[in-house]
Amino acid sequence: MNGASREALAAARERLDALTDSTSVDAGSLADELAAVTALLDREVSLRRVLTDPAQDAEAKAELARRLLGTQVSGPAADLVAGMVRSRWSQSRDLVDALEVLADTADLTAAQQAGKLDDVEDELFRFGRIVSGSMDLRAALTDRKATTSAKGGLLRSLLGGRAQPATERLVTRLVTAPRGRSLESGLESLSKLAAERRDRMVAIVTSAVPLSDPQKQRLGDALAKLYGRRMHLNLDVDPEVLGGIRVQVGDEVINGSLADRIEDAGRRLTG
Repeated sequence: MNGASREALAAARERLDALTDSTSVDAGSLADELAAVTALLDREVSLRRVLTDPAQDAEAKAELARRLLGTQVSGPAADLVAGMVRSRWSQSRDLVDALEVLADTADLTAAQQAGKLDDVEDELFRFGRIVSGSMDLRAALTDRKATTSAKGGLLRSLLGGRAQPATERLVTRLVTAPRGRSLESGLESLSKLAAERRDRMVAIVTSAVPLSDPQKQRLGDALAKLYGRRMHLNLDVDPEVLGGIRVQVGDEVINGSLADRIEDAGRRLTG
């Protein structure tokens, strides 16, 4: 998103945070409601254009949104959507993309409130690794001819009772309503969104053997100092990484042994 849409999303996220700070608002239920509104506006292109038309009065658009949603969603969800349509959007589809981000954020907030955000982060990463390692599974989950219920059933068999409820909801929405996203890019976006809940960056760490707790701590501390932000480590094991590790932070890839990288990090910090 650019320009007005980016500002509108930032404002909506602030309102969402304020809502979910209240103990009277169930973040998980709010996520489901926002996802339903996302699906509605994704289908109804004409309605989406009316609600984002800069030539229309902002309050009139907010009232229209309230009337259309009626009793289908809770008061907090209707208030949030009404506030969003008051804002200016660079293009109409940005409103739907923003609603999708808010739905995912609400689910992650529910996990955070339950003390399970770390688990969700790790499960999203692991699920991505499982999908990338199985062409058959990826084909089944991305098959355009497969029904939503079939994909949902497959995910329940894979994740049901084995993953956090938020993880299952997030992955199910991504698979059944990808909205043009690839499965891989969608999972990556969810992982980044989860990290943002803690104002942390994500480092994908691939090592030849599992890292010990002291090694993970040292690596996390070194990366946090290098990048100036807290770092969440997504850990993977690949025997082909002989004698070292591979670290990816965003688009940057660092190759080298653990000891060499930490020593180098120390040199860079001290100048």
